[in-house]
Amino acid sequence: MSTLNDEEIIQLLNSEGEPAMKHLFDKYYNYMCHAVYNVLKDTVMAEDIVQDVFYEVWKKRASINISTSLKAYLRRAAVNKSLNHIRNNRVKINDNEDAVIELKQTNEDVQAQMEADELEIVVHEAVRSLPPKCMEVFKLSRFELKSYQEIADHLGISIKTVENQISKALKTLRNAVSAHKNL
Repeated sequence: MSTLNDEEIIQLLNSEGEPAMKHLFDKYYNYMCHAVYNVLKDTVMAEDIVQDVFYEVWKKRASINISTSLKAYLRRAAVNKSLNHIRNNRVKINDNEDAVIELKQTNEDVQAQMEADELEIVVHEAVRSLPPKCMEVFKLSRFELKSYQEIADHLGISIKTVENQISKALKTLRNAVSAHKNL
């Protein structure tokens, strides 16, 4: 424990840095660690922050101007550094949360695209499994967007036959899609 009072330590700090830092460290290190621990609840981080405060004091030793008590100055510097640490880590956590949300959305998008691709394959396979005339009627209706009348005229069949073939194709597709969803 330092035998020097705060005024003597400040005077030493301005003139002979190293001995003053030793006195400062001996007198206030444990006090500052306790103050920072009360804010952060992390012993290792508290020690790191206190060491950072001592380093800042060392860097500014020749020009440091302490208008309050040395104890109050060091405590305030340590607590401020602790609060900055909390704020900076909160921003990092929020950034990580945003990244996780974005990753989840990307995963959901990829998953949805994979499901759509699988469903498209199931539909195309179901269409290929249709009897030739039924497949032709269905493709003209759904892929070439022809009306039932146009299909009937093109193939030389009745509109009723076109309706029956489309109905048959849709039933086959519904069954294929239903079977796929149940997998």
